[in-house]
Amino acid sequence: MPEVRPLRALHYNLAAIPALADVIAPPYDVIDAEQRSRLLARSPFNVVEIDLPVAPTGADPYEHAAETLEEWTLQGILAADREPALWALEQDYTGPDGKRRQRRGILGRVRVTEYGAGRVRPHERTQPGPKEDRLRLTRATRHNLSPIFSLHGGDAWGHIAPALAGKEPWGEAGDEDGTLNRVWRVGDPAVCDAVAGALADAELLIADGHHRYETARVYAEEVGGDGPHRYTLMSLTSLEDPGLTVFGYHRVLTDLADAEGQDRLIAAAHEHFDVEEVPLERLDPAGEEGTGVFGYADAGLERGYRLRLRDDGAVAAALPGRSEAYRRLDAAILEALLLRGALGMSEDDIEAKRGITYTASADDAIGALRAGAHAAFLLRPTPVEQVRTVAAAGETMPPKSTYFFPKLPTGIVFNPLY
Repeated sequence: MPEVRPLRALHYNLAAIPALADVIAPPYDVIDAEQRSRLLARSPFNVVEIDLPVAPTGADPYEHAAETLEEWTLQGILAADREPALWALEQDYTGPDGKRRQRRGILGRVRVTEYGAGRVRPHERTQPGPKEDRLRLTRATRHNLSPIFSLHGGDAWGHIAPALAGKEPWGEAGDEDGTLNRVWRVGDPAVCDAVAGALADAELLIADGHHRYETARVYAEEVGGDGPHRYTLMSLTSLEDPGLTVFGYHRVLTDLADAEGQDRLIAAAHEHFDVEEVPLERLDPAGEEGTGVFGYADAGLERGYRLRLRDDGAVAAALPGRSEAYRRLDAAILEALLLRGALGMSEDDIEAKRGITYTASADDAIGALRAGAHAAFLLRPTPVEQVRTVAAAGETMPPKSTYFFPKLPTGIVFNPLY
C-alpha cells in the first residue's frame, strides 16, 4: 500500500529571488540546449543549473550540481523547512486542443516499493541511459530535484481543499506554455494524516517520471537501511480530476530515404489498413472512433491519408502473449505492423530514437516534413482508462504513448534524502 508523507522541503527563498517564474523549469527530459540557455538568461538561479547540470569548465556536471545546491543554500537562495508539509499545486492551462482547464495535485514524499498490484505501477518502458544520469545526479546532490507525476483513485484533494480556502498561495508562477502554477504549503498534521489515510488503499500509476522512480529504487538499496532515502518526491493527482488530460504523441520518421523502405511501408499500410485520402488539415485523427486509426503523410506533402486497422489477426500474430488491452493500443499497433514489421526497426531503435523523433504537436510533425523528414504518423490520445488497464495487466507501453499536459514544473520543492 502507498505510504504518503509530508516532507521537510528545501525550496527557493522567495525573498531572495525576483520571481518564482524565473527559477522553475519544465522536466529535464524535454529541455534542449537552446531552452536551457533561455531559462538561465531569466535567472542564474534557475533550477536547470542543478537539475540539468553543465559544468562551465568541463568538470563533472553532477559534482557541479551538488556544489551549486550547497552554494545556493549557504547564500540563502534556498531555504529548508523545519517542519514537514504537503504542498498543494493547481495548474491553470490551455491544452493543445485550445480548451482551458485546471489540474490539481498534492506534492509529498512516497515510500519507494517494488512495482506491483496495490502499490505502484509503471505504464511505459524505460532506458538505461536516463536512469544512469538521474542516479548519478541523485548520488551527488542527495535530493530529489523534480517530482514524479502519479495518478491515484479516490479524492485525496477533498482533504486539502478546505485548508486552502481564503488563503493566498505561497507562490505562483507562469511558464512558457502559458500554464499558471499556484502552490500552497499545507503543514497542518491533521490534514496531512487525512491525505495519507485517503491514499493508503490507493494504487499509484506513474504518468510521467518512470526513470526517476526506478532511480529512486536503486538509490534506496544502495544506501540501505531505513530513512528519508526510502522515499521519493511525487505529485499525486486523482484519476477523477476534471483537469486530467492526455494528448497524442506523434511519430516522425527521419531515415526513410531509400525507395525500398518507402515501398515496404506503403505495402504494409495497404495490407493491414483501410487507406483513405484526407486533406492535410484533417490529418490529425483525434476524435476518430475505432482501433488503430492514424494520420499519415510523407515528405511530398501532396496529400494526407487516414489509416484504419482492418486486420486484427495481424496484430495478434505480431504481439503474441500480449493482453487484449495492449493489442488495442494505437502506439503498439503502429510499432508492431509498420515500424518493426515493415521497416525492420528494433525495439532499441525506437527507444533510442534512431530514425524516429516524437512531437506532441501535429503542426510540428507536418512542419518536420517540410524541413526534410521523410514521413509522419499522427496518433490519437491514449485514454487514461486504457493506460490504467494496460498497467493493471502488468505490461508497459511503447515509449511516448502518452502526453500528459501540462508538465509538472521542476523547482517548486526539493526532497532531501538524508
